[in-house]
Amino acid sequence: MGKQKLSTVAATSMAALLLSGAAVAELRTETVTYKVGEDSFTGYLAYDDEADGKQPGVLVVHEWWGHNEFAREQAEKLAAAGYTAFALDMYGSGKKADHPEDAKKFMNEATKDMDQVKARFLAAKELLQQHDSVDSSKIAAQGYCFGGAVVLNMARMGVDLDAVVSYHGALGSPITAEPGKVQPRIHVYTGGADQMVPSDQVSGLAKEMQDAGADFTLVSFPEVLHSFTNPGADQIADEFGLPIAYDEEAATRSWEGTMRLYSDVFAD
Repeated sequence: MGKQKLSTVAATSMAALLLSGAAVAELRTETVTYKVGEDSFTGYLAYDDEADGKQPGVLVVHEWWGHNEFAREQAEKLAAAGYTAFALDMYGSGKKADHPEDAKKFMNEATKDMDQVKARFLAAKELLQQHDSVDSSKIAAQGYCFGGAVVLNMARMGVDLDAVVSYHGALGSPITAEPGKVQPRIHVYTGGADQMVPSDQVSGLAKEMQDAGADFTLVSFPEVLHSFTNPGADQIADEFGLPIAYDEEAATRSWEGTMRLYSDVFAD
């Protein structure tokens, strides 16, 4: 990887996943540190250690809070569904926000240069592809809020991915998708009442993707607010007065749609 050196550190844990009282898989998780240039990042791998053969890989890009427990939980859900997942880090080791002002600062620093965003994403993608459990030819990416914008921009920039999923992510971008350049199938899930993603962004993305000839699906959930996939959103809303809320139905439907997408694109 040149300057992008990788090293696995910290705890490696094994836990049995149970379904109806019976063990169905062995979930292995690894906290991973890696470098992009001179900067250190900390991610989280999750996969079924007992799976037969190599599995598709899925990158998970965190919300604007940074690489936190919610992102890791999404990686574990993907591992339980039969994928090797890597919850990557876009901010840098130790940069996890507990207040919106810190989240905004970390996000602005990470996105000040789109080449920097791409380099950090590609470093994580290469790490995932190199893992022993992964079929390196089958890679998807899904992102939440800030992460949803990141994965959409990777699609716009022509990154080689099979699928991209954005959950309540920002849909506007300084980058415009070009005809023939967008490679992955794209699913976007947004809240119809999301004040952070206004309707002009939704309609603008639909036109942009149609003009680019992208394979694109957009689902808007009526009366649903920002951060609808995160069960902790209601507590955050109360603490900071943010217009966000968890919505169980939207979270479930968007996850089920994602699983159908991955089943289709990763079919042999």
